Amino acid sequence: MRIPFYFFFAFFVSLFFVSAALSQERERRGPRFAMQKKQETPDSLKSTYKYTEVFANGFYSNAGSPTRSASGKPGHDYWQNQADYNIAVTLDASQNKIFGNETITYTNNSHDSLEFLWLQLDQNLFEDSSRGNAIVPINGSRNGARGQSFDGGFKISSVSVTDGKGRKEKTSAVKYKIYETRMKVYLPKPLKAEGGKIKLNIGFSFTSPDYGSDRMGVLETKNGKLFTVAQWYPRMCVYDDLNGWNTLPYLGAGEFYLEYGDFNIDITAPSDHIVVCSGELLNPSDVYTSEQEKRWDVAAKSDETVFIRSADEVNSLSSRPNNSGPLTWKFRIENARDVAWASSSAFILDAARISLPSGEQSMAISAYPVESIGDKAWGRSTEYTKYSVEHYSKKWFEYPYPAAINVAGIVGGMEYPGVSFCSYKATEAGLWGVTDHEFGHNWFPMIVGSNERLYAWMDEGFNSFINILSTMEFNDGEYYRGEIDMHQQGKRLAQFENFMGEMEPMISAPDNLKEMSLGLLGYQKPAAVLMLLRNSVLGEERFDEAFKEYVHRWAYKHPGPDDFFRTMENVSGEDLGWFWRSWILNNWKLDQAVTGVSHKKNFKKVRGATISIKNLGKIPMPVEIEITTVSGNKILKKLPVEIWKRNVEWSFMVDVSEEIKSVVIDPDKKYPDINSENNVWSAKQ
Repeated sequence: MRIPFYFFFAFFVSLFFVSAALSQERERRGPRFAMQKKQETPDSLKSTYKYTEVFANGFYSNAGSPTRSASGKPGHDYWQNQADYNIAVTLDASQNKIFGNETITYTNNSHDSLEFLWLQLDQNLFEDSSRGNAIVPINGSRNGARGQSFDGGFKISSVSVTDGKGRKEKTSAVKYKIYETRMKVYLPKPLKAEGGKIKLNIGFSFTSPDYGSDRMGVLETKNGKLFTVAQWYPRMCVYDDLNGWNTLPYLGAGEFYLEYGDFNIDITAPSDHIVVCSGELLNPSDVYTSEQEKRWDVAAKSDETVFIRSADEVNSLSSRPNNSGPLTWKFRIENARDVAWASSSAFILDAARISLPSGEQSMAISAYPVESIGDKAWGRSTEYTKYSVEHYSKKWFEYPYPAAINVAGIVGGMEYPGVSFCSYKATEAGLWGVTDHEFGHNWFPMIVGSNERLYAWMDEGFNSFINILSTMEFNDGEYYRGEIDMHQQGKRLAQFENFMGEMEPMISAPDNLKEMSLGLLGYQKPAAVLMLLRNSVLGEERFDEAFKEYVHRWAYKHPGPDDFFRTMENVSGEDLGWFWRSWILNNWKLDQAVTGVSHKKNFKKVRGATISIKNLGKIPMPVEIEITTVSGNKILKKLPVEIWKRNVEWSFMVDVSEEIKSVVIDPDKKYPDINSENNVWSAKQ
C-alpha cells in the first residue's frame, strides 16, 4: 500500500515539537534531570511490574456463544444433560458391605448423538492398585484409605440398557470397560440428541473403607458402628459444552462434577439402625415409633432444638419400631446432583425448623453418638445448622431441600446435598466452623454446579468467603475472631506465600497442587481475594449485587470461570481483567512501597508535601495510605488502581502545614503484601 507524502511531513513535524518540548523540560529542571538516567535503583526498590501485561486488552480468549453469553448469563441455547436415579441398597453392617441396584434415566439434551456413556466409579480409588493410592506420598495423605489394605472398589455384577417405550421397551446387556475410577458403557445404538433418553441398569456392591479419603467411613462407637456413606453408587460423568465428556480420574484431592436429576433411594438397614439421607423421608410411619412421629411434628414448628431420640433412649428397644427383620427407608430428593446417607444404631437424633424467606420451611437435623453430646459440642449442632441455612437463604439464594442433616462421624468435614459429615470430636468454634462450611457448600457447588475436579477455588473458595460473612453475624459474632478476619488474613496469606515460595496459580486443578498448597489456594486465598474485590475494588453493594446475580443465573447449571468473571464485570460495570489475571490466573505477588516524602517549604513553613510510592510486585491494587503528621494528626488517602495503568511509580501532593512523621501503605493490613517493611516511611529522628 502506498503511503502519501503528507503522512511523512506530519510525522517529522510532530517529532520536532516533541524534541523541543523535551529540551524545554530539561532546561526547566536543570542538571538533575539530565543525571537521572545514570542513577541506579537499589535492589530493594527494583520492580517486576509490567502495566502493559496486567492491563492488556483481550482478557477473554473466546467470544460469547449460543450456550454462554458474553454477559456471563447462560446463552439462549444453553443445554444440560440430566441423570435421574432409582437406587435400592442393602447395608450389611457386620461386614461393612453395601449391595445395590440402580436405574439411571439419562436424558441427552446436547446437540450431539452419543455412542457411549461415561460413569464415575469413585469407590475404585480404594483398590490397592489405583492411581490415587499410587500417588500417596510416603509421609501419608488424607486421600486414600489411610493405610488400610482391604478388598476395596466396586464389584459390578451387571450392566444393561433399557430402550424404547411401552411394549417396545427392551432391556439388553451391554459391553462396558472399567478404567480405574471410570466406566465406559457402549450403547447398542447412538443416543439421540436434543432429548433422547435411555435407562442404564447397574448391579453393584463394595466394602466400605474404615476411613475413605476423609469423605466416608465407619466409626466404632460404644453403641455400635456408625456408617457415613458417600460416593456409593456409579454416577454419570458430565457431558457439557466446554469439554464434552468430563472424565478426569478420581485421585482423592479433586472433588466432583455431577449432573442434576431426581433421586429415589431405598435403603435397607438393620432394624436397630436409624438412617438419615439427602432429601425427604417418604415412609416415616414405617421406621419411627408413634412417639417419635409426634416429636417430629413438634420439631417442625419449633425454633428450639427438639429431641427425636435422646441419649437415654439409644439402647432402648422402645425407641425403634417392633420389627424382627431389617427396615427399608425410602427417600426422595429433586433437582440435586448427588445423594449421601448415614446409618447407625448409635444415633441420638434432634431437630428444629428452618424458616425460609419465601415462607417455606425445611428441617435442621443432627445425628450423633453419645460420644459427641454436650452443650459445647453436638448439643448445638442443630442450632448451628439452622442459622447457617437461614443466613445463606436470605443472603444469596433460598435453600431448596426439605432437610439439612448434620452427621457426626469419622469424617472431618464433607458436604453433599442436604447432608454434611463432620467430626464427632468437634466442639465449640470448631464445630460451628465445620458445620457452617459444609452447609455453605449447598450453595457452592450443590446449587451452583461448578466443576470441583478442576476448580477448587470456585467451590471451596467461594464457600470460604461466604462463611466469613455468616460467622461475623452468628450470635452477634460469638465465634468471630481476627484470625478469620480478612483484614488480618492478608498478612497471614503474605506470610504463607513467603514461607512456601513459588506456589501454583490459584486456577490450578486440585490434583495439580501440592497437598500443603490446597488449603491456601483452594480455600483461604480465594476467600481473601473475594474480600479484596468486595472491600477494596467494587464496594460491598456492587459486589453483593453481582455475586448474588451469579448465584441466581447459574443455579442448577454448570458455570465455568469465564461465566463468573463476565457476570461480575457486567453486573458491577467494572473491567476486572487486571484483577483476574493478577490473583487467579497467575501466582503473582503484591508489593507496594513508599519510596519518599519531601516537604514543600516557604519561609521555613511547611506548605505541603509530596509522597512517592512504587509498585514493586506484579500485582496492582488500589492504594490506601495513612499519613501521620508530627502533631499526631492522621490523614487517610485513597488512590484508585488506575494510577498503575501506565505507571510503575506515582507521586501525589498532600496539603499539610507541618512535617510528616510517618506514611503507611495499607495500615489495616487488608492486602497480602509480601514485604510489609517497605510499606512504612518514618521521618529521621
